[in-house]
Formats: sequence, structure tokens, C-alpha cells
Amino acid sequence: MLRNRCSALWLFTGFLAVFGGCGQHSSSPNSGKVRAELHRGLGAEPPSIDPAAASDINSDQVMRDLYEGLTTEAPTGAAIPGVASSWDVDPTGKIYTFHIRPNASWSNGKPVRAGDFVTAWQRVVDPKTGSPVADTLRLVAGAASIIAGKTSPDSLGATAPTENMLVVRLEEPAPYFPELLTHTAAMPIYSEHAATSRNPLTSVSNGPYVLESWLNGTSIKLKKNPFYWDRDRVHIPSVEYQITSDDTNQLARYRAGQLDLTDSVPPNALPDLRAAHSTELIVVPYLATAYYGFNLTAGPTAHNIALRQALTMAIDRRRLVTSLGFGQLPAYGFLPPGIRNYSPQQFPWMNLSDEARIAEARRLFAMAGYSTNKPLRLRLLYNSNVGVKRTAIVVAAMWKETLGIETELIDEEYRVFLETRHDRSRWDILRLGWNADFNDASNFLDIFRTISNNNDEGYSNADVDRLLDQAELSGDPSIRRTKFETVERDVLTDYAIIPLYYFVSKRLVQPYVIGLHVTPLNRAPTKELTIIDR
Repeated sequence: MLRNRCSALWLFTGFLAVFGGCGQHSSSPNSGKVRAELHRGLGAEPPSIDPAAASDINSDQVMRDLYEGLTTEAPTGAAIPGVASSWDVDPTGKIYTFHIRPNASWSNGKPVRAGDFVTAWQRVVDPKTGSPVADTLRLVAGAASIIAGKTSPDSLGATAPTENMLVVRLEEPAPYFPELLTHTAAMPIYSEHAATSRNPLTSVSNGPYVLESWLNGTSIKLKKNPFYWDRDRVHIPSVEYQITSDDTNQLARYRAGQLDLTDSVPPNALPDLRAAHSTELIVVPYLATAYYGFNLTAGPTAHNIALRQALTMAIDRRRLVTSLGFGQLPAYGFLPPGIRNYSPQQFPWMNLSDEARIAEARRLFAMAGYSTNKPLRLRLLYNSNVGVKRTAIVVAAMWKETLGIETELIDEEYRVFLETRHDRSRWDILRLGWNADFNDASNFLDIFRTISNNNDEGYSNADVDRLLDQAELSGDPSIRRTKFETVERDVLTDYAIIPLYYFVSKRLVQPYVIGLHVTPLNRAPTKELTIIDR
């Protein structure tokens, strides 16, 4: 499995060599007794563990321990059977029939039924729910019309002819559909409880674990689900997620033995960790991009493309990633390397010398109407995190140095930030990041649809909407690739965003934790881990 995972990331071969591995951390499982509880770091408190409401990486991590969809993710990133033991595809490629495992159960012992998926998916696409992940199910027949409020949720192309059979009709063939179903938006909810409870999504779950307790701002505790169909492969009886947005605090807890696994590492600690704890430091590239979004509906950046280009060109990305210190790749486009059937697009000026790039940024800044006599002040909003703040400080310094811009840095606690980012009256520039939910260009580019719930910038381009629709309706890989590449070029030409760098995941793992395989989507499920006595 490890060899296959490395081949799936072949575009990163040279990059991986820097870190000496593919994110595996293992040792002999016979070197001690299995411990009762795993202590994991969690970078922020999840705003929700509702599959229809959560769209952030912290919620995603916890939900993947609590719930399981029809498919799940292998260490290579490929879709493998989850609640569905198998599936069939008709000759048109548009009708999938999933066979639910007869031994798949909820944590209360009742069987998982095909209808639970129908209920969950209808709830996700129902505009009354206001789900930020509704677009994930757009491929399902009728979903787009339901999301737009034109038809009823019960018209969705997902039906349950029997308790153990789910039939899904797609608008057009999509060979990556099983991979899409690993997304948390496609996970089931307990239908009977959903009909009678205002909060049906915490006490009953169908994954390896069930929620035991949640102490706000402190910890989330899970215990093994005794009715999970694959419970024999769940080796850790309980999990405690310790909530902290401070990477330095996570490192201190790790060194004190209070954490077995961190979800990040402070950048300034990297040299010492590489020297003294190289076998515990896991750094792996994954399909994700850090970027800034422009406010395209109000403020100085809204209708001034020359200004947006000047701000984009004024950033020295190579110096930025060097200052961050984790080997991130500078980003001159939005989609990272490694997307299947796709060639990432980039700004045409990416190979300019620093002198030429800065000169052009200053020329555009003057063209935009700003100068020392008419200075510009910007508001940059970001979430509380050491690395995120460091990026903001470095970028603001570059804007000051090159263009004389004064930048107000607005640092907000994670849950507050997730709400404030939707209020464009509060910011001019917004810190964002996009992590792939499945390996396809559509997963990145669909956020630029005018109607997307993830379109925080307020970007609207009729040509982009049209091309995305055409790509969605095509089953021809070459046509999809051409249209998606055109979309990315259009977004870059419009300077709707500022790509900064492509992510790497950074974790510390105690030597007694075995079985860690970080997937190309940066997932590290607890189910795959074993922790043994030191």
C-alpha cells in the first residue's frame, strides 16, 4: 500500500525526497501492550460535527472518526468500500448502485439503511439547510435545481429500493464519483433520530467512534463504537482531541508526553526537530493551496484590476516560503501539482526577475491611482494561528516595502473568523486555504461559481460559470481538462485571488504510535493507528 501511495504522488517525487518518506510512521506492533487512549492535537475547535454544516479541516478530522460514507479513502487516496461493500455502474456511467453492508450499524445497534443516505443527502442540498458543502453533491441528478430552490429535495436522484440498496443517478458520467463520496457531505445521518431531534448528529454515529464528551475550547473525547462493522480493525479504545490553535503549545504538550500526535508544528521549531527528532517529524505535500481572496464587491480592490495585479506581483513568494521554513512550494496559480488529468495554470509573469516584477507592480499601483501622495490602507483578515499570522506579517511587510501600503492585520479566533469572512464590510483581503476533498480539478474550481457558498470574494464571471457547467456535463476527460484549464486561466487573469503557496502537512508522531499514513488529501484517520506502551 505504501508503494502505491508513493506512485500516486509521483509529481512530488523530488519534493518527497527532501523529507525522506511518504508520511508513514511504523514500528513493530509486538513491542508492548496497546494503550487505552490516543491524545491528538486539534488546531481549532470544530464549528460543527454536522456533515451538512461543516466545511473546515478541524471538523472534518473529527467527523471522519465519527461517521463513514459509502466509500472511504485508502492510504493512496483511492476510494475503497466503506458502508457500501461494493457498487455497480451501468453502461452509461450515470447510474450507480451501492450495496450496503448487512452488518453496517449505528452506534445504538440499529442497522444503517440506504434510506439514511437519502435523508442525509436531501438535507444537504435543501436550500433551507444552507449547507456550505451542498455543491459537493451537485453531480447527483436534480441537485443543482434543488440547491437553486427550483425543485423539492425529494426529487434528488438518490433512492433506496431496498434497505440495503442505494441507487444514485448522475447528471453526467463522473468516473471520480466514488472518490467524491469520501467527502463528509456524503455521510449518512440517523434518519429516525433526525425526525425527532433538533441535534441528531452527535449522540448516534456510524463510524469507528462515537462522541463521548465535548468540553468547549478544551477537548473532544470519542470512544470506540461497539457496533461498527469493521470494529476488529479499530485498535484504540478511545481518543481525546486536545483543542489548541497555538502550534507552540501543541509542541510543548507533545514534549511533555501529553500529546501522542500533533496536527501541526511551529515553523521556528523545524531546525531543531529535524536535527533531534527526525524520525518523529512527518512532513508531506498534499493537495491544498494557501491564498488570499480579494473583496470584489466593495472597497479599493473591488473594481480595480490594476491594483489587484500590483498587490499580487508585489509578493516575493520564494522569500515567503523560505521565511515559513517548511518547504512549501511557491504558488503562481491556484491548483497544486498532482491533480489528475490536469496541467496547473500559472501567472505569465512568474519567471520575471525580482527587479522586473517589482517595477511592474509599482507601475500598476500608480496606474490604479495610488502613490506616496495618495497612500493605500488595507484590512487583512485572518484566523488565529502562528503560521497564518507569520504569513500575514511577511506579506504586509512586502506590500509596505514595495508599494508603501499600510495594512491593518485583523486576527480573529477560528470560529469567529468562519463567520466574519462572509461579511465583506469587514475586510479588503481575506486569508483562505483550499484543501482538496477529492482529486479532481472541479473540486478546486467550483468555488469560483457565482452561486458557490465558498465564493467568499464575490467573484462573478459568466464565462467561468458557463465553462464549469460544460465541464460538469461532459464525460470526456480531454474536454473537461481543456475547460478547467481555461477556467483557471480566467480566474488568474481576473486577479480574483492571490495564490501564495502549496501546503505541506506537518506532524509530530510519538515513536509508539504506529500505522500512520497521511493521504494525498491530508487525512490521517485514527482507525488506522495503534498506540503501544513505551
